[in-house]
Amino acid sequence: MIIIPNIRLAAAADAGPIAWMSREYIEYGLGWSWTEQRVLKAIRDRSTNVAVIHERGSIMGFGIMSYGELKAHLSLLGVEPARRQRGLGAALLGWLEKCALTAGLERIHLEARADNPGAIAFYEEQGYRPIGTVAGYYRGTVDAIRLEKRLGRQPAS
Repeated sequence: MIIIPNIRLAAAADAGPIAWMSREYIEYGLGWSWTEQRVLKAIRDRSTNVAVIHERGSIMGFGIMSYGELKAHLSLLGVEPARRQRGLGAALLGWLEKCALTAGLERIHLEARADNPGAIAFYEEQGYRPIGTVAGYYRGTVDAIRLEKRLGRQPAS
């Protein structure tokens, strides 16, 4: 049986759990940048989508993507460690990518921690390609690998 995850735009009440997940699963060792207030600001921003993947009221993962005129920027994408390797991150990323494609954007870019080869491999599996390295991107201590995916028009079904 295939279970299709529930993905929706985040509500204000989701800001705390998203911020906690960011601190624990993404920002570990760096201090805390994506606080509840910052996540709430993103939720309220008209040019940003904050999406959550959930089951029975429990958030299993989230993504934050902002949209410009030609490109989108994926700021954060996280899935609970116990629920990884089940396609949830790919489903969430695909949902956000469809939003960018619908908005007519040409590409999506993101930065991933250079010390997280699992995340880099995940993005490469999703069609993202490394386009550079940014020294000290994270708090001046951890380098980032910048990745990009060009969006193409999907054939009509």
